[in-house]
Amino acid sequence: MIDAKIKKRKVSKKTKKSWRKHVDVKDVDEFLDNKRLEERLGVPFSERVNSQLFVVDKSEIIRNVSSKQAARLALKNKEPKCFASLKPHTEVPDPISKRNHVKLRTKKEVLKNRTLTRTATDCLKKEEIKSDVWTVTNLLPETITEWMSSDGVRHTIKHLGVQKRKLPSSLQKKPSVLPAVEVPHPGTSYNPSYTDHQDLLHQIAQKELEFMKQEEHLDRVTTKMFKKIPLNKREEYLINEMSEGLPTKQMTANLKFAEEDNNEEDLSIAMANDKSVKNAKKTLVQRRKQREQKQAAKERILIKIEKKKISDVYKLKNLQQQIQVKEKKQELLRQKRMKKRERESIMPKTLSKTKFEPLDPDFQLSEELTGNLRNCKPSKNLLIERYKSLQQRNIVAPAVIKLTRDKAKMKKFVKPDHKINLDAAKLRLYSKV
Repeated sequence: MIDAKIKKRKVSKKTKKSWRKHVDVKDVDEFLDNKRLEERLGVPFSERVNSQLFVVDKSEIIRNVSSKQAARLALKNKEPKCFASLKPHTEVPDPISKRNHVKLRTKKEVLKNRTLTRTATDCLKKEEIKSDVWTVTNLLPETITEWMSSDGVRHTIKHLGVQKRKLPSSLQKKPSVLPAVEVPHPGTSYNPSYTDHQDLLHQIAQKELEFMKQEEHLDRVTTKMFKKIPLNKREEYLINEMSEGLPTKQMTANLKFAEEDNNEEDLSIAMANDKSVKNAKKTLVQRRKQREQKQAAKERILIKIEKKKISDVYKLKNLQQQIQVKEKKQELLRQKRMKKRERESIMPKTLSKTKFEPLDPDFQLSEELTGNLRNCKPSKNLLIERYKSLQQRNIVAPAVIKLTRDKAKMKKFVKPDHKINLDAAKLRLYSKV
């Protein structure tokens, strides 16, 4: 039988949907896929030259090397895998050849530093820098910097191309005036002179006397201030203390007499003031006299002020002496304040609730002096001394060093259902026996 020809159906291709439905575009898609693959991989292998397909290995052959060393050397020479993400994975050229690349702030700084280094190297090559860079301290003349502030100088230097940085106040000022390592007294040496050793002992004795005097003062104003009360007189003292200020019989009698006198005086005053007083108005003559009296009082005050002005002219010498006395007093106060600031600058500040306590002074009696380093014994711990120095210079806050940690006390108790009545248990045991 002859195959019957299939008639093509006539369909509408008016819209995109009907066009895609009734038109076969597989060959076009295959062709485009192959084209894109060639663009990614480059020229097809059939059209490439042998030099592009094969490479001659010219690397040196490593002999007499263990397998581990060879593997390590290969790994060392091999390119890291992380670089693969940076390389292009296709050979398709960029369709937009000219792009507007946005330069970031960091990139701009890198380019600026690169240009500065290039100019510096060029200047060095040309030998244009003849003066020493470290000797140049002031970029502006002294006539300008005399009347300008530090912020103004920094502003002008910044516009000249040089940036002067301002150190923070915490770095500019030291926390304390005291040196990091204080020079010890010469009397603390292992072989001191007689005068230095005696001077050190005298200073320590003076400090000890002051300490004893302070202890005696505290004992006098605390323990010795109160009396010792015997046991048999304690109740008597308590009754006298509690009844202090209460009214006695004599005081009550005096109060009664005073109250009776006051009542009589009040009655006499009330009788005298019983007469009604009328609200009488002032006459014209009285008002005129009142105005004249006020005017005369004002005039007297003005005359007094004028007289004082004239008398002050003749008191210039006295005023000058008063001013000089006041200035001397202010100068003395200023000197006292300066001395107080100097004392406070040396003293440690209160950085915590614990007070700074300095180490006891190091000294040796004349019998303990050895005269050589071999027989000399250490008297201080270096770590503790350095730690105290940091506290004294306001670098570390003073604190109480605790080597052991305080643990909370465990509360132990017996549960009601675990309690044992010992008497009942003993009776049971005796009954069993």
